[in-house]
Amino acid sequence: MKLFYTPGACSMACHITLRELELPFELMKVDLATGRTETGIDFRLLNPKGYVPALQLNNGEFLTENQVILQYLVDEVPTSDLAPPQGTLERYRLMEWLAFIATELHKGFGPLWNRDLPGEVHQLAKDRLGKRFDFVEKTLLGREWLLGPHFTIVDSYLFTVLSWAHVLHVDLTPWPGLESYVNRVRNRPAVQATLASEGLV
Repeated sequence: MKLFYTPGACSMACHITLRELELPFELMKVDLATGRTETGIDFRLLNPKGYVPALQLNNGEFLTENQVILQYLVDEVPTSDLAPPQGTLERYRLMEWLAFIATELHKGFGPLWNRDLPGEVHQLAKDRLGKRFDFVEKTLLGREWLLGPHFTIVDSYLFTVLSWAHVLHVDLTPWPGLESYVNRVRNRPAVQATLASEGLV
């Protein structure tokens, strides 16, 4: 498999998961500004959506979208604790969290990446994110990981999204549980290896 990624982007969740599962994979960096891979290929020829992540499977086909790729990867290793078994209510809870992270947190950070937007728009985005952070913080009370005792793919995704807070000047100190959580995830060997590989440490 080959993961097309951009350092620090949402593709990092897939990168972490590949390392957690110890699956064999290659990395191909994509420059989103130029739309080209590190080998000079026009990325849109491979993925017409033009954004990461994209996972090239061993048969040459491509999968896109974090929620889909993360579940595909974990289903490659069904004995892993990174997701509950398919068909269980717990698996649907995991899917529920993946959808929440994608639509409420990941997309919630979207306006903050656009520096041309007025300050009041940025502040509105931060206020909305704060309400979502309240919910996640309450969920994490008494838990090590988002779904309970086991690190799962939702933690890979949540950590990735929360890591943007520092870059985008979103202060997490009002949510000490989130700060502790981010540090717990960061200390995992697979996460450390991912950050090092993407040049983020």
